[in-house]
Amino acid sequence: MTLIARTRARAVETLTLDSPHNRNALSAALVGELAHALDDCAKDPDVRAIVLTHTGNTFSAGADLKDPPDPSELVGVLRQIVELGKPVVARVPGHVRAGGLGLLAACDIAVAATESTFAFTEVRIGVAPAVISLTLLPRTDPRALARHYLTGERFDAAEAARIGLVTAAGDDVDAVLEPILDGLRRSAPEALAETKRLLTARVLETFDRDAAHLTALSARLFASPHAREGMTAFLERRDPSWVV
Repeated sequence: MTLIARTRARAVETLTLDSPHNRNALSAALVGELAHALDDCAKDPDVRAIVLTHTGNTFSAGADLKDPPDPSELVGVLRQIVELGKPVVARVPGHVRAGGLGLLAACDIAVAATESTFAFTEVRIGVAPAVISLTLLPRTDPRALARHYLTGERFDAAEAARIGLVTAAGDDVDAVLEPILDGLRRSAPEALAETKRLLTARVLETFDRDAAHLTALSARLFASPHAREGMTAFLERRDPSWVV
Protein backbone atom coordinates (compact mmCIF):
# COMPACT_ATOMS: atom_id res chain seq x y z
CA MET A 1 0.00 0.00 0.00
CA THR A 2 1.37 3.40 -0.99
CA LEU A 3 1.35 5.90 1.88
CA ILE A 4 2.60 8.91 -0.09
CA ALA A 5 0.60 9.97 -3.14
CA ARG A 6 2.42 12.12 -5.71
CA THR A 7 1.15 14.59 -8.32
CA ARG A 8 2.75 17.45 -10.24
CA ALA A 9 1.46 20.70 -11.71
CA ARG A 10 3.60 23.45 -13.24
CA ALA A 11 6.85 22.35 -11.57
CA VAL A 12 5.30 21.95 -8.11
CA GLU A 13 5.32 18.36 -6.79
CA THR A 14 2.60 17.57 -4.27
CA LEU A 15 3.34 14.83 -1.75
CA THR A 16 0.19 13.71 0.06
CA LEU A 17 0.34 11.80 3.33
CA ASP A 18 -2.21 9.11 2.52
CA SER A 19 -2.78 6.96 5.60
CA PRO A 20 -6.18 8.19 6.80
CA HIS A 21 -6.98 5.01 8.75
CA ASN A 22 -4.54 6.13 11.47
CA ARG A 23 -4.79 9.89 10.84
CA ASN A 24 -1.51 9.89 8.91
CA ALA A 25 0.45 8.83 11.96
CA LEU A 26 4.20 8.80 11.48
CA SER A 27 4.80 5.08 11.10
CA ALA A 28 8.15 3.64 10.11
CA ALA A 29 6.67 2.87 6.67
CA LEU A 30 5.27 6.37 6.10
CA VAL A 31 8.48 8.08 7.20
CA GLY A 32 10.49 5.81 4.91
CA GLU A 33 8.26 6.52 1.91
CA LEU A 34 8.34 10.24 2.58
CA ALA A 35 12.14 10.22 2.71
CA HIS A 36 12.26 8.40 -0.63
CA ALA A 37 9.81 10.83 -2.27
CA LEU A 38 11.74 13.86 -0.98
CA ASP A 39 14.97 12.39 -2.34
CA ASP A 40 13.37 11.97 -5.77
CA CYS A 41 12.22 15.60 -5.72
CA ALA A 42 15.65 16.82 -4.68
CA LYS A 43 17.24 15.11 -7.68
CA ASP A 44 14.61 16.15 -10.24
CA PRO A 45 15.51 19.43 -12.00
CA ASP A 46 11.91 19.84 -13.15
CA VAL A 47 10.67 20.21 -9.57
CA ARG A 48 10.74 23.85 -8.45
CA ALA A 49 8.98 23.40 -5.10
CA ILE A 50 7.20 20.75 -3.03
CA VAL A 51 3.80 20.90 -1.35
CA LEU A 52 3.32 18.55 1.58
CA THR A 53 -0.36 17.86 2.35
CA HIS A 54 -2.68 15.11 3.54
CA THR A 55 -5.83 13.09 3.05
CA GLY A 56 -8.48 12.88 5.74
CA ASN A 57 -9.07 15.45 8.47
CA THR A 58 -5.61 15.25 10.06
CA PHE A 59 -2.24 16.27 8.61
CA SER A 60 -0.55 13.93 11.08
CA ALA A 61 -1.50 12.62 14.52
CA GLY A 62 2.17 12.20 15.48
CA ALA A 63 4.13 9.01 16.01
CA ASP A 64 2.34 5.77 15.21
CA LEU A 65 2.23 4.05 18.61
CA LYS A 66 1.83 0.63 16.96
CA ASP A 67 4.64 1.03 14.41
CA PRO A 68 6.79 4.00 15.45
CA PRO A 69 9.78 5.03 13.38
CA ASP A 70 13.21 4.84 14.93
CA PRO A 71 13.91 8.34 16.35
CA SER A 72 16.97 8.62 14.08
CA GLU A 73 14.77 8.04 11.03
CA LEU A 74 12.44 10.85 12.07
CA VAL A 75 15.45 13.11 12.62
CA GLY A 76 16.61 12.15 9.15
CA VAL A 77 13.40 13.11 7.37
CA LEU A 78 13.10 16.38 9.30
CA ARG A 79 16.65 17.32 8.34
CA GLN A 80 15.99 16.23 4.77
CA ILE A 81 13.14 18.76 4.48
CA VAL A 82 15.23 21.53 6.03
CA GLU A 83 18.29 20.80 3.86
CA LEU A 84 16.44 20.21 0.60
CA GLY A 85 17.53 22.82 -1.93
CA LYS A 86 13.92 23.56 -2.88
CA PRO A 87 11.13 25.17 -0.88
CA VAL A 88 8.80 22.79 0.94
CA VAL A 89 5.33 24.20 1.61
CA ALA A 90 2.89 22.58 4.03
CA ARG A 91 -0.77 22.66 2.99
CA VAL A 92 -2.80 21.82 6.09
CA PRO A 93 -6.60 21.91 5.81
CA GLY A 94 -6.82 19.54 8.80
CA HIS A 95 -5.51 19.08 12.33
CA VAL A 96 -1.96 18.43 13.58
CA ARG A 97 -0.79 16.69 16.73
CA ALA A 98 2.52 15.87 18.43
CA GLY A 99 5.19 14.66 15.99
CA GLY A 100 3.22 16.02 13.06
CA LEU A 101 4.05 19.49 14.35
CA GLY A 102 7.76 18.81 13.91
CA LEU A 103 7.08 17.90 10.29
CA LEU A 104 5.08 21.09 9.89
CA ALA A 105 7.86 23.21 11.41
CA ALA A 106 10.46 21.64 9.12
CA CYS A 107 8.67 23.11 6.10
CA ASP A 108 9.72 26.53 4.85
CA ILE A 109 6.17 27.84 4.56
CA ALA A 110 3.03 26.43 6.18
CA VAL A 111 -0.58 27.35 5.46
CA ALA A 112 -3.42 26.03 7.61
CA ALA A 113 -7.20 26.24 7.52
CA THR A 114 -9.01 28.50 9.94
CA GLU A 115 -10.61 25.44 11.53
CA SER A 116 -7.32 23.55 11.96
CA THR A 117 -6.28 22.73 15.52
CA PHE A 118 -2.91 21.87 17.02
CA ALA A 119 -1.61 20.22 20.20
CA PHE A 120 1.66 18.92 21.63
CA THR A 121 0.17 15.86 23.30
CA GLU A 122 3.44 14.14 24.23
CA VAL A 123 3.36 15.04 27.92
CA ARG A 124 -0.09 13.48 28.22
CA ILE A 125 1.23 10.06 27.24
CA GLY A 126 4.40 10.27 29.35
CA VAL A 127 7.00 11.42 26.83
CA ALA A 128 8.41 14.75 25.61
CA PRO A 129 8.53 16.53 22.24
CA ALA A 130 12.22 15.78 21.96
CA VAL A 131 13.15 15.10 18.33
CA ILE A 132 10.63 17.57 16.91
CA SER A 133 12.25 20.33 18.98
CA LEU A 134 15.00 20.37 16.36
CA THR A 135 12.67 22.22 14.00
CA LEU A 136 10.31 23.84 16.49
CA LEU A 137 12.63 25.58 18.96
CA PRO A 138 14.50 27.69 16.36
CA ARG A 139 11.30 28.83 14.61
CA THR A 140 8.57 29.24 17.22
CA ASP A 141 7.91 31.77 19.99
CA PRO A 142 9.61 30.33 23.10
CA ARG A 143 7.14 31.56 25.73
CA ALA A 144 4.15 30.27 23.79
CA LEU A 145 5.94 27.01 23.09
CA ALA A 146 6.61 26.55 26.82
CA ARG A 147 2.89 26.72 27.54
CA HIS A 148 1.88 24.38 24.74
CA TYR A 149 4.68 21.86 25.37
CA LEU A 150 3.99 21.68 29.11
CA THR A 151 0.19 21.56 29.08
CA GLY A 152 -0.68 19.67 25.90
CA GLU A 153 -3.56 22.11 25.36
CA ARG A 154 -5.30 22.30 22.01
CA PHE A 155 -4.92 25.63 20.21
CA ASP A 156 -6.30 27.13 17.02
CA ALA A 157 -4.86 28.36 13.73
CA ALA A 158 -4.80 31.99 14.82
CA GLU A 159 -2.53 31.06 17.74
CA ALA A 160 -0.41 28.85 15.48
CA ALA A 161 0.15 31.82 13.16
CA ARG A 162 0.84 34.20 16.07
CA ILE A 163 3.61 32.01 17.48
CA GLY A 164 5.23 31.28 14.12
CA LEU A 165 4.17 27.66 13.80
CA VAL A 166 2.34 28.40 10.56
CA THR A 167 2.88 31.19 8.06
CA ALA A 168 -0.78 31.98 7.45
CA ALA A 169 -4.28 30.59 7.91
CA GLY A 170 -7.50 31.13 6.02
CA ASP A 171 -10.91 29.69 5.26
CA ASP A 172 -9.69 28.57 1.82
CA VAL A 173 -6.20 27.08 2.12
CA ASP A 174 -5.70 26.94 -1.65
CA ALA A 175 -6.62 30.61 -2.05
CA VAL A 176 -3.96 31.50 0.53
CA LEU A 177 -1.45 29.22 -1.22
CA GLU A 178 -2.05 30.55 -4.73
CA PRO A 179 0.13 33.69 -4.54
CA ILE A 180 2.80 31.79 -2.59
CA LEU A 181 3.14 29.09 -5.25
CA ASP A 182 3.00 31.72 -7.99
CA GLY A 183 5.92 33.49 -6.33
CA LEU A 184 7.94 30.29 -6.14
CA ARG A 185 7.30 29.52 -9.80
CA ARG A 186 8.54 33.01 -10.72
CA SER A 187 11.78 32.58 -8.75
CA ALA A 188 15.07 31.30 -10.17
CA PRO A 189 15.91 27.78 -8.87
CA GLU A 190 19.47 28.62 -7.77
CA ALA A 191 18.29 31.79 -6.08
CA LEU A 192 15.64 29.81 -4.21
CA ALA A 193 18.22 27.28 -3.06
CA GLU A 194 20.65 29.91 -1.78
CA THR A 195 17.91 31.92 -0.12
CA LYS A 196 16.64 28.82 1.64
CA ARG A 197 20.19 28.11 2.79
CA LEU A 198 20.25 31.54 4.48
CA LEU A 199 16.93 30.90 6.18
CA THR A 200 17.72 27.42 7.49
CA ALA A 201 21.27 27.96 8.76
CA ARG A 202 20.19 28.35 12.40
CA VAL A 203 17.91 25.31 12.22
CA LEU A 204 20.73 23.16 10.86
CA GLU A 205 23.03 24.38 13.65
CA THR A 206 20.45 23.00 16.08
CA PHE A 207 20.53 19.63 14.32
CA ASP A 208 24.33 19.54 14.43
CA ARG A 209 24.41 20.42 18.13
CA ASP A 210 21.39 18.59 19.57
CA ALA A 211 20.25 15.75 17.28
CA ALA A 212 22.20 12.96 18.99
CA HIS A 213 21.11 14.02 22.49
CA LEU A 214 17.43 14.45 21.55
CA THR A 215 17.36 11.14 19.66
CA ALA A 216 18.68 9.34 22.75
CA LEU A 217 16.23 11.20 24.99
CA SER A 218 13.31 10.22 22.77
CA ALA A 219 14.32 6.56 22.77
CA ARG A 220 14.74 6.56 26.55
CA LEU A 221 11.40 8.21 27.23
CA PHE A 222 9.45 5.94 24.87
CA ALA A 223 10.87 2.92 26.72
CA SER A 224 9.94 4.28 30.17
CA PRO A 225 7.19 2.96 32.48
CA HIS A 226 5.34 6.28 32.20
CA ALA A 227 5.27 6.00 28.42
CA ARG A 228 4.00 2.42 28.58
CA GLU A 229 1.19 3.52 30.90
CA GLY A 230 0.44 6.63 28.84
CA MET A 231 0.29 4.79 25.52
CA THR A 232 -1.78 1.96 26.99
CA ALA A 233 -4.22 4.48 28.45
CA PHE A 234 -4.44 6.28 25.11
CA LEU A 235 -5.19 3.07 23.24
CA GLU A 236 -7.73 2.04 25.89
CA ARG A 237 -9.34 5.51 25.80
CA ARG A 238 -8.88 6.16 29.53
CA ASP A 239 -6.93 8.59 31.69
CA PRO A 240 -3.41 7.47 32.61
CA SER A 241 -2.72 6.70 36.27
CA TRP A 242 -1.10 10.06 37.05
CA VAL A 243 -4.17 12.17 36.25
CA VAL A 244 -5.50 13.80 39.44
